[in-house]
Amino acid sequence: MDNNIEKKESPVLSSIWFVALAASFCSFLWGSATPCIKIGYSLFSIAPSDTATVILFAGVRFFLAGILAVAVGSAMERKFLRPRSASAWGKVCVLSLFQTVVQYFFFYGGLTRASGVTSALTISTNVFASLLIAVFVFRQEKLSALKVVGCAVGFAGVALVNAFGSSGSDYSVSFFGEGFIFISSICYGFSGGFSKYFSKTENPVMLSGWQFVVGGLVMIAAGFFAGGRFSGFTAQSTALIAYLAFISACAYSLWGILLKYNDVSKVVIFGFLNPVFGVVLSMIFLHEKGQNLVVVALSLALVSIGIITVNRKGESGKMKVER
Repeated sequence: MDNNIEKKESPVLSSIWFVALAASFCSFLWGSATPCIKIGYSLFSIAPSDTATVILFAGVRFFLAGILAVAVGSAMERKFLRPRSASAWGKVCVLSLFQTVVQYFFFYGGLTRASGVTSALTISTNVFASLLIAVFVFRQEKLSALKVVGCAVGFAGVALVNAFGSSGSDYSVSFFGEGFIFISSICYGFSGGFSKYFSKTENPVMLSGWQFVVGGLVMIAAGFFAGGRFSGFTAQSTALIAYLAFISACAYSLWGILLKYNDVSKVVIFGFLNPVFGVVLSMIFLHEKGQNLVVVALSLALVSIGIITVNRKGESGKMKVER
């Protein structure tokens, strides 16, 4: 990869305050997907163990997300966003392979064979994967003690909120369970690196939208030919799948913009908020019990400390705030 990746400056988009608000909003959206997917399975009568139908359902969601992202992005740019060369299509396909097709194949495949606690902890390794891949594969930034410590503290917050909310869970691991989820985290890390690398020359919203269109179609075909089917479209279920599409379209497009103008570590550290938001929103909308609010608050505090640590400026230890 190019060792001298050019960073385009933008005082607003690279401000720590904008990054904090935008990345936290993305994490909130992704966290809300946890209860919404469970509700969607219920509304469409999908068994979580029915991998073919789960992949089909995800494919429909991602295809709609791609259409939405392209439509909104085109309206904002006042021109139709599309890959305008064979090279651009190649970038879309590479990004789609890592960000949607392979990542979610292993994610959904592993999720049905892993416990809730080990799933959440393994998913959280995508922050470490993103940082290490950005450093050692794409050479997009340097590794520092603050980044390592910040990631470790954030991970501790995720571990805390899951450990105290799942007494009696099975902590055993397997290759086809947690192993598959870990592979999906590696794919997530590569997708972030490719997104930042490709957005040097391509619009990040275009990349996000079209990779979802391509990836969604692949997943629809794979799920359908594997025997996946679902029905039960009502006003409520249709609204739900539309919201799931909005989550992907908005969060990934905004995330891509953040990665374009900022170091990967500065953005991906906010990913530790995803499971915390997921726990809180599941408590609210799914009425899931077993979580201690004090533990949730402590977990959020640890994640916040991790975020602040990663975003401290070099050896001076001062927050990197652009004015």
